[in-house]
Amino acid sequence: MAATSLAELEQIRADCRRLVSQRALISAAAAVVPIPGLDVSTDVALLLQILPKINEKFGLSAEQVEALSPELKKILVVGGANFSIGLLGKVITPKRVIGLLQSMGMKSLATKYGGKYIPVLGSVAASSLSYIVLRRVGHKHIDECFNIASQLLAHQQNHPTSRGSIIDVEATIKSID
Repeated sequence: MAATSLAELEQIRADCRRLVSQRALISAAAAVVPIPGLDVSTDVALLLQILPKINEKFGLSAEQVEALSPELKKILVVGGANFSIGLLGKVITPKRVIGLLQSMGMKSLATKYGGKYIPVLGSVAASSLSYIVLRRVGHKHIDECFNIASQLLAHQQNHPTSRGSIIDVEATIKSID
């Protein structure tokens, strides 16, 4: 688990939101350039970079999830099923990112990727949409990670041995005798 308190989780969420906002600005800048496909590939590359970082900061990367106890994995699976992005604890691939962009209700993607060829106004619209799309996807993922990490933290605080606390085996054996 990356955080040991709710305050730490709040700080991680704030750090991740700053990261997403910075990358969304890069996405917006790439959308202004009138090179076909540059904006799409930039969005995918940026999401491939930031989504795993967000997962890792919250202790929810594929490797970190694999190390969780079965009880905590169950919380992750059940809690994660209620969210729309569904990238918690999974390896993030370009195919998943493209599917995510399509499933986020981005009917405006065609407008974003095609409208930028209209002089000035099209570039401004494409840039704005690019920023909004990347920021929306990133913030939604951060909120999902925060909610699941909060549930895992609460469970671990209520059940300390599932977090991997050290148990004094000798004292336990003596108390049984």
